[in-house]
Amino acid sequence: MTVSATFKAAAYAQQTSEVFLKLLTIEHDDLASPIRVVDNTENIESNGETYLAAGFDVKLPDDDGRTTLSVCNVDRVMVQAIRSIDSSPTISLSVIMASDPDTIEVGPFVMQLVDVGYDAFTISGTLSFDDFLIEPYPGDTFSPGQFKGLF
Repeated sequence: MTVSATFKAAAYAQQTSEVFLKLLTIEHDDLASPIRVVDNTENIESNGETYLAAGFDVKLPDDDGRTTLSVCNVDRVMVQAIRSIDSSPTISLSVIMASDPDTIEVGPFVMQLVDVGYDAFTISGTLSFDDFLIEPYPGDTFSPGQFKGLF
């Protein structure tokens, strides 16, 4: 993953006027349109899509590849959307700079939202990457038919 020189300079600077914004997209076949939010106090336009201002927090992943997501439940649209679907939605997370919102600097990280809960103030859930630990190991079977030189 390559980031721009401007992003690196701002990230490594002792002080910067750049603002890094997280974009979150929630998609599911049962939703009429994706839900797009930005961790900001005002809406932002990025790559032709409008992201609605909503505070949210994403923790760094644990060793098992899972992380948590908390979104402020100010607008009841998200709760209604979560109630309307019966399987895990796909979550895409990206990072942009406010000065150049059309350039995705980091991501998108695509995850599944599982274990969703909500109360009057927040919607929270667990984000899970594809579980590569359930893949068979080794990937191939070393048999005389496939690997004649081994036998």
